Formats: sequence, C-alpha cells, structure tokens
Amino acid sequence: MTELYSWLAVQHPGLRTYKAFRAKAQELARADREHRAFYKLLSNMVEPFIDTYNGEVLPTKLAEETFRRLLNVVQNAENAITLSPEVEMGAMNEIASVKLI
Repeated sequence: MTELYSWLAVQHPGLRTYKAFRAKAQELARADREHRAFYKLLSNMVEPFIDTYNGEVLPTKLAEETFRRLLNVVQNAENAITLSPEVEMGAMNEIASVKLI
C-alpha cells in the first residue's frame, strides 16, 4: 500500500494521474491478494471523477482539492492495513462511501 501512496504523493493533480492511479490500483489488486479489497475500492472510487472530467478542462481549484482528498484516503488506507481486522473493515467502509466529486 505504501507504494501507491508514495507514487501518488509526487504526481500532478490532473486527470492523467487519476487514470494512472486507477490502473496502478487495479494492478496492485491483482498482485497483492491480502489487500485486494482496498485496491479495488480505491480504483472504483476514482471512476466517477474520471468519467465526469474525461475530455473536459479540469478547474485548478477542484483538481487540487480533490487530489488532497484522494491522498488523505490513500494514506488512511495505508495506515489501516497494519491494524486489526475491525479497523481495516472500517477503513474499507469509509473508502466505499467516499465521493470525490
């Protein structure tokens, strides 16, 4: 999970980053069976954002605010994977309810 956050933290908050994030999360879901649910949820979380702004101009303020929220969600997921199963489940439920837009 730290690989995903470390990668994301140095990216530009543009639409290409969200598409790359989705692909990276899907790839990690296939590779890391233990945390597959986290990666699938993270990948699914960015879909509405990509669908809404694909081919559109992304307003700078919106891009930056959304990117900060995405970073926060990924960091929370990263922190949760080292804790009890109950905490992990709570983190997954939170990710499942996140609406970036």
